[in-house]
Amino acid sequence: MKVFFSLVFILLSSSSYATEQAEQLFNQLKPSLYQIKLIDKASGEKSSIGSGFQISSDGIIATNYHVISSYALHPKKYKIEYLDGEGNKGDLSLQSVDVINDLALVRRDVEQEMKFFQLSQATPHKGEQLFSLGNPHDLGMIVVPGTYNGLKKESFNDRIHFTGSINSGMSGGPVVNKNAEVVGVNVATSGNSIGFLVPHDKLVVLYQSFTKTPPTSIEKQMAEQLMASQDKLITSILNSPWQEKQLGENSVIPIIDVPFIRCWGDSNADKADALILTAVANCSLDENTYISSHFFTGTMEIEFRTMKAKNISANKFYHLYQQHIARAGAGNRANKENVTEYQCHNDLVIPDNQAINNKTIFCTRAYKKFPNLFDILYLSASVDKNKQALVSHFTIAGISQPNALAFTRQFMEAVSWK
Repeated sequence: MKVFFSLVFILLSSSSYATEQAEQLFNQLKPSLYQIKLIDKASGEKSSIGSGFQISSDGIIATNYHVISSYALHPKKYKIEYLDGEGNKGDLSLQSVDVINDLALVRRDVEQEMKFFQLSQATPHKGEQLFSLGNPHDLGMIVVPGTYNGLKKESFNDRIHFTGSINSGMSGGPVVNKNAEVVGVNVATSGNSIGFLVPHDKLVVLYQSFTKTPPTSIEKQMAEQLMASQDKLITSILNSPWQEKQLGENSVIPIIDVPFIRCWGDSNADKADALILTAVANCSLDENTYISSHFFTGTMEIEFRTMKAKNISANKFYHLYQQHIARAGAGNRANKENVTEYQCHNDLVIPDNQAINNKTIFCTRAYKKFPNLFDILYLSASVDKNKQALVSHFTIAGISQPNALAFTRQFMEAVSWK
C-alpha cells in the first residue's frame, strides 16, 4: 500500500506542478496572445474565429492560413480583426501566407514596440512537456499541457504529433516549451487528445522570407507554393520504388513504396452468394491542402479492382462491370468558382509488352485562380478478358501538365496481366 500511495502522491505532485507552470506561462505570454476574427462586412458578424500570437515587436502576428482563408480569396467581402487579452479590438492586414503548411502572417498597427513570442532555436525531444495556447469555442484564452511525440510518420508535409486537447478556435495558437519558446502552431485535431502542430521551423522560414521580400500578391504567392509543392510530391513519387504486387488471380499492380501513401485491401471472397468475385487495393495520400471550405487540393487516390464472374453470363457481367466504372469521380472537393468542367479523352490502349487491352479515360479540369494547375482523373478498364476484368483508377488534385503526363505514363506501364 505504501508503494501505491507514494505513486499517487508523485502523480498528484507532478500534475500540480504542471498546472502551476502552465499558469505562470499563460500570465507571462497573455499580452502577446490574440483571438483572430474574420468579419463579414455586409452583416458585421464574424464568419470564423481562431487564435494568433505576436512574433515581432512591430506587430506581426502568426496564425493559421485556414483562419483567414476567406479574406485571402475575397478581401473585399471580409476584414480581419483581433481581440487581445485586455478586450482591445483592432483591424489586421494580411501580409504573407504559407498555404501548404497552413500558416499566415497578419499585422496590427502599433505605436511603440510590444512584447512578442520567441521562436525556439531547437526541436523538442520526444516526451517533452509542451503547452498549447488558444481560444477554444470562443470561451476565452486557455493553456493546455501536452506531450511532444515527434513528427507524424505518414505525412508528406511535416506535422508534429501532440498529445493534448486542441479544440476548435485554438487553430493558429502557439505551442511553447517550458522556456516559453514557440515550438509549433496548433493546426488540427483527431480527437481523444491527439493533436497536430505545424513545426516552428516552417514559421521561421515564412517570417524570414517575408522580412526579406514581402509578397506583391497573396494569390500569386499561393500559386507559386502550390506549384512547388506538387512538383516536390510527384518527383518524390516517380523517383521512389514501385513494387509489383499480385491482385486476384491474374493482375500485377504497382504499390508505391513511400511512407506517406498508405494502402488498404479488401475482397468479397467470404460471400458465397456474390455474383462477381472482387479484390480491391486502395492507396491514398493521407492529407490535403486547404484552400477554402469549398476547395481542397493536393490529394491523391489510387484504386485497383479485379472482377471475375461467378455463375452469370458474359452480358450480365459486362452490365455490372459498366455500372462500377460509371461511379468513378474526382478525389477532392471543388466547385465552379474554383475549377472548370472536366474535359475527357477516351482511347483504346493496346500495349506491346502486356497481355491486356484497355479502354482508358483521361480527364482534366483547370484551376481558375492558379494557372497551370489541374485536377486529373484516370480510369482504365480491361476489355479482352471475357468474364474477368481489371479496373485501374487514380485521381490527383493540383498537378501540372508535365507531371500529370509523367505519372500517367509510369502508372500505365506498371499495370499488367499475368
